[in-house]
Amino acid sequence: MIVAKDVNFSYPDGTSALHDINLEIGNNDMAYIIGPSGSGKTTLLKLFMGIEFPTTGTLKVFNQPMVKGQNKKIKELRRYIGPVFQDFKLINGRSAMDNIILGMRFLNISPQVMKNNAKEALERVGLPHKKSTPVENLSFGERQRIAIARAVARKPILILADEPTGNLDKENAQNILRLLTSFKSKDTTVIITTHATHLINGEKDSILISIDKGRITVERLG
Repeated sequence: MIVAKDVNFSYPDGTSALHDINLEIGNNDMAYIIGPSGSGKTTLLKLFMGIEFPTTGTLKVFNQPMVKGQNKKIKELRRYIGPVFQDFKLINGRSAMDNIILGMRFLNISPQVMKNNAKEALERVGLPHKKSTPVENLSFGERQRIAIARAVARKPILILADEPTGNLDKENAQNILRLLTSFKSKDTTVIITTHATHLINGEKDSILISIDKGRITVERLG
């Protein structure tokens, strides 16, 4: 699924963000990337998405080398990724259902399939009764769930969730983590970044990637 070997990343101004990243995340793995704000968690997800590229080292996602000059192949790869962004990227003035459907608009699937997928995703996140509600009228936690529904409606084989517990109280944060982990299956890998390390204590059968100042340590939780 994801293989990184000796990956380093520096921004154009020379700021070094990631150092000597060696990592393997397999099919149907559940992985948490933990660490303080500014440690490099979001940068790592950007590499997995092909938004940024390694400065040195090699990175493959779905066996696709993540390098500049392969934009067409990387764009195709993104069809199989369901991203959940920190700022949600929902469109105000549109309903919850519309926002979910808009997340599938470049997947070359029929309008009816998109509608069916959106309905199923709304059920999975527990908000079918909010399908016609404009997203700006939803609570923060409900908007978070709609962002997750938009990602899973794509039927991805990789879900990337960036700080989904941010700005949530402990109970709602735990509920969101529980919801996201429920999407891990034999066909789907889930990767979650979070600085709320206390929320994942005791998690089993998952990969814990600790990152600090751009360097990682990896632990498999049995």
